[in-house]
Amino acid sequence: MSTPNDAYGSSSNNNNNFSLLNICLRVTFYSTNYNDWMRNIKMALRFEDKEYVLEKELHEIDDTKAIVVELAEYRKQYNDATKVACIMVATMTPEIQRFYEDYWPYEMNKDLVEKYHQRARQDKCEVVKSLITCKMKDGESVSSHAQRMQRYVERLLKINVNFDEELAIDIVFHSLPSCYDQFILTYHMNNQETILAQLQNLLRTAEAGMKGKSIASTPAAAPV
Repeated sequence: MSTPNDAYGSSSNNNNNFSLLNICLRVTFYSTNYNDWMRNIKMALRFEDKEYVLEKELHEIDDTKAIVVELAEYRKQYNDATKVACIMVATMTPEIQRFYEDYWPYEMNKDLVEKYHQRARQDKCEVVKSLITCKMKDGESVSSHAQRMQRYVERLLKINVNFDEELAIDIVFHSLPSCYDQFILTYHMNNQETILAQLQNLLRTAEAGMKGKSIASTPAAAPV
């Protein structure tokens, strides 16, 4: 028969578990946000002293041969691993849940790192390479070029890569031909602060101005 103190302790533990789950549910894992999801999981588990189950594999022991200390340690890890596994699976999309519902945290995290962390790293590398090597093509409008650059930046943001707006604009400037050097110089001299989407309008205006000068400088055809 439980004592009042036992009942109070059980209620307190349930409340703590519920609060822990609420914290973890703030970020749902949907394959491309592994780093953000795992960071949220680890911070919550660290507060509850349960983070170790992600790095320590649970090995079954023989109850008949284990000493009291070993048995107590195993039971604690078993209970912690069960709770953490439930929390991890509960914060996944249904499609991913079906695959990991029978995993222990150690095996689950190991498999997730191999599948999703490495994939996200590779995707980021490919997009960054495309972004920094992209150059405006001959005959291409500056608006089309800037839109292509913005799509690369949006892809990085989608895979949870924090990308500084000023850095994105500098990379766009670097991708432009030399005829835009004066525009870039004027932009920096005026200490303009803009976002990438607004930069497209400025570049479009600059492009129209350069075309206007080109037409004005073309000599008129001699009368027949």
